[in-house]
Amino acid sequence: MKAIRAVYGGQTYMPPAVAASLAAQLPRPDLSAREVQVLELIVAGLANKQIAYTLNIAEYTVKNHVKSILDKLAVQDRTQAATAAIQRGIIHLS
Repeated sequence: MKAIRAVYGGQTYMPPAVAASLAAQLPRPDLSAREVQVLELIVAGLANKQIAYTLNIAEYTVKNHVKSILDKLAVQDRTQAATAAIQRGIIHLS
């Protein structure tokens, strides 16, 4: 019913499973191992200060990694980065 309403309203509709499959086929950004660690902690909901403590690095360094992650994933904020990472299969929830 949702698909019919969307198409009738002039919008497009894609089932979530299809969207996830397409997202998984997108080229993966060239994230460093440390950026992936930071991204995992972002997905876990940690703030920069907590990430810095967990990884034993400076908070300024975390901020640099976050900026780089946002640029490489072509997103604007941490929430979008977390969503993109999960959808693209970079980070797997367990």
